Parts: sequence; C-alpha cells; structure tokens
Amino acid sequence: MSFLQAIILGIVQGLTEFIPVSSTAHLVFASRWTNLYDGNASQITATMAVIQLGTLAAVFVYFASDILSITFAFIKDHWALITRRKNRMYYGGTHGVRPIWLSEDAWLGWLIIIGSIPIGVVGIVFKDFIEGQGTKNLWFIATMLIVIAVFLGIAELVGSQRKTIKHLGVTDAIVVGLAQVLALMPGASRSGSTIMGGLFAGQTRETAARFSFLLSIPAITASGLLELREAWNILPENGFTPLIVATVVSGIVGYLAIWFLIAFLRKNSTAVFIVYRLILGSVLLVLLYMGLLSPTVN
Repeated sequence: MSFLQAIILGIVQGLTEFIPVSSTAHLVFASRWTNLYDGNASQITATMAVIQLGTLAAVFVYFASDILSITFAFIKDHWALITRRKNRMYYGGTHGVRPIWLSEDAWLGWLIIIGSIPIGVVGIVFKDFIEGQGTKNLWFIATMLIVIAVFLGIAELVGSQRKTIKHLGVTDAIVVGLAQVLALMPGASRSGSTIMGGLFAGQTRETAARFSFLLSIPAITASGLLELREAWNILPENGFTPLIVATVVSGIVGYLAIWFLIAFLRKNSTAVFIVYRLILGSVLLVLLYMGLLSPTVN
C-alpha cells in the first residue's frame, strides 16, 4: 500500500464510518479504484479493520467524558452492590427501564454490553464468510445499500422518536444490537443499521446516533485488534507505515464526521442519506446488469 492509497482509504473510512452510507462499501470501491493489494480479499479486509481503529480513537476522543462517566459509575455502583450485599433489583429507575440501584451512566454501560453480544457471536461464527471474497461482490453491496435505505426510511416514518438516552432499556439494546449485526454485511453500514434500529425502537435521531457511536466501541475494538494480529502475518512488511498513516487520517476525519452527524440529526432527518444510498445502489445495479462493471475483482 502506497502513502497515496493510505490517505485515500483513511479519508474514505473517516467520512463513511459514522455517516450512514456504508464505510465498507466505499472502502471496497476505493480499494478497487486504487488497486489495493491487487484485489487480495484477506489483505483488504485486514486493512479495513485496522483502519477502523482510527475511527475508534475518534469515538474515544469525542465521547471521552461519557466513556469516563460510564466506566466510573459502572464500577462504583457494582462495588456498592457487592459491599452492601444488595440482592434485589427494583425496576424503578427512569420510567421503569433500569434497576433503581444503578445510575443512568452505569445502566448505559450494561446496555452497551448487552447490545454488543449479537454482533460478537455472529462475527465469530461467520468470520470466514465475512472475510471472504463473496461479501466483496458488488451485487451484494448494491443490494444492501438499497435494502437498508428502504428500512431506514420506514423507521423514519413509523418511529415515535420520543426516547432520549435516559429512557433506554433492555429492549433498545437488543433491537439496536441485532440491527448492528447487519453491519457485518458490506453495504449495510454499521451506523445506518444501528440508527435504523434505534428509530424503530422509538429513539430520537440524536439519541439513536449517540447510542450507535457508543455501541461501536466494543465491536470496532474487537474487530480491529483481532485483524491487527492477523494483519501482522498477511500484510507486506512495507505496508505497516502507510497503514499507520491511513489509521491517523481516518481518526481525524472520523472525529469531524461524528461532530457533523450529531449536529445534523438534531434538526434534520436521515432523508439525504437514504436518497444517496438508493441512487448509489441503483446505479451500481444498472452498471452491473449492463456489464459495465465487474461484480468481483478479476
């Protein structure tokens, strides 16, 4: 990987990881355009996963105060439970959605854990398929771009959009967590899928986005670290310096993308992203059908 390829991939990853247009789909396009690793699927997948660590760093920086509050509250509340020997859980909390002995921050920590279980299980079980050449097929990617756009549009129409962070319960974590599993399929978009799940669960757009970003931490961390270990063995020796550059660029651009999306969703719907996905997916399908675009790297 050259430094130019690294910068391009870093920008694409940073822009599209948090905006609901599918980072994997755009990285596949970018890797084809730049002829990254001559189309080697395993090397491209490893590179994508490692670059995600840059956008993970962006989440840690942007939500630093939230992460610290959740961590300290989680430890404090559970230590108090152990030392005071409380063994009964009363679902008083906020509108009956959390145990009364847990603070809102500690409860949010549990929701992140619960919401991360589905993608962790599915990711491990179907690891070989996810990393294979089949999921890089443009027919698959174009279809998922359209499918998630349609469901995101439906979620915008039917979602009550009344829940804020303090109103989230186990149901929200399960719904959004299951939606996050779709992110394992290129073209779906992790942020698009989880925001869609949040809207279906009745969350406001801003709440859905914030919970989506917080929920991304375990998934991206696990994926990035696992692939980093594998990347050490399968990537060329001269590819690690450009990989670091790509990761740094993705972190900087990713931070700006988080700021933009949260500010945008306070006053706007996801309609512009839905339209973009529909157009991109449709154009790809037409080009594929006409034989002007190859579904896989030759």
